[in-house]
Amino acid sequence: MASSFENGNEGSGTVDFAQPKKRHFRSVWFSDLHLGSKDCRHDALSLFLDSITCDTLYLVGDIVDLWALRKKWHWPSEYNLLVNQFLHGSHGASEIVYIPGNHDEELRDLAGYRFGNLRMELQVQHVTADGRRFLVLHGDEFDSVHNRCRWLSNLGNWFYGQLILINSAVNIVRGWWGRPYWSFSGTVKRRVKQVVKRFNRFEHRLTAEATRREFDGVICGHIHQPGLREVQGMLYCNTGDWIESCSAIVETEQGALKLLKWVDGPRGGVSGWNEKSEAIPPANVPAPQRSPRSAKPKSK
Repeated sequence: MASSFENGNEGSGTVDFAQPKKRHFRSVWFSDLHLGSKDCRHDALSLFLDSITCDTLYLVGDIVDLWALRKKWHWPSEYNLLVNQFLHGSHGASEIVYIPGNHDEELRDLAGYRFGNLRMELQVQHVTADGRRFLVLHGDEFDSVHNRCRWLSNLGNWFYGQLILINSAVNIVRGWWGRPYWSFSGTVKRRVKQVVKRFNRFEHRLTAEATRREFDGVICGHIHQPGLREVQGMLYCNTGDWIESCSAIVETEQGALKLLKWVDGPRGGVSGWNEKSEAIPPANVPAPQRSPRSAKPKSK
């Protein structure tokens, strides 16, 4: 099983802020857009989708934030344009797989239904071009804080919202001085991340489940922490989010997996993606002709 990184650590490498050329990928995964929250970067995701084409597009949960919408309705016209871009955009995906998360969990009742080229599932199996099998799911069911300590999860959501507000204010001031974007909230989260991980063991729970079911890896979202690495001998891929990290997992035609991050241009200039994010090269096995299918088939 290949597990090395082609281009070093997370966030390394240079960013080309020239207008990105349209790139084709076999598969693209993203999650945690949180449409309905004022903090979602729908503008960045729209630009990202305009810069790619793909065969299969996976929406890995929390695309719509029903929690936020229940508190206060926020649905500008730009959201409708983005939803239309999902379904009919220039990405050209022949199949779109929507796996609801905890913030859009009401949509889980639609698992097994198909609407045109959009398929609703709870989780799916994805087979890469080089034959590796990945379990694809949002991941909230493996979050012990969310499932066992709901009050702590709610407190964390409130605290995260406050961090985002402070983060916006900090970067407005930095913009006045011509300074680049800096994730204040990300810095705070990284400092507490190790403490939370010791209690939660989110990554280990997911990779253990993938191992139990004899997958080669897992692709998930939920925790807003993009990652592409080996955990317990298993490939762990987290799509991140489109509130701060603006990241996605992509698969090349050869089966290599990459973590891409969309970066704002300096002083409001042209944005682009980090071409030197982490990558896991393809395995040296023949490529099967198989399409993604539900990991837990459910007939309706």
